[in-house]
Amino acid sequence: QVQLVESGGGLVQAGGSLRLSCAASGSIFSPNVMGWYRQAPGKQRELVAAITSRGSANYADSVKGRFTISRDNAKNTVYLEMNSLKFEDTAVYYCNLWHLTDGRLPMEYWGKGTLVTVSS
Repeated sequence: QVQLVESGGGLVQAGGSLRLSCAASGSIFSPNVMGWYRQAPGKQRELVAAITSRGSANYADSVKGRFTISRDNAKNTVYLEMNSLKFEDTAVYYCNLWHLTDGRLPMEYWGKGTLVTVSS
């Protein structure tokens, strides 16, 4: 099993910055992908950014140039640096980890989420 614990959410004014962290623990296999998703009220959960254990990252178009995802493989931790925040970035942000187990079974795990509120 894998546990994911997010931190760093909060209230920020539009134009401000926040840094989210997600620490993973348990039986984690490499290679893997860690990422951030978000869900705003009344909307579906969407991918924000993801990064492989080799460092390859991709971003949603809506956050390109403003958000940066990074990870520390030694600490099994992924970060999301969010700059130039907009009101529409308000959402619960969820950490995600995907990997193949030693039995080649794909498994996916979710954190409980951290709320980011951007005031206009």
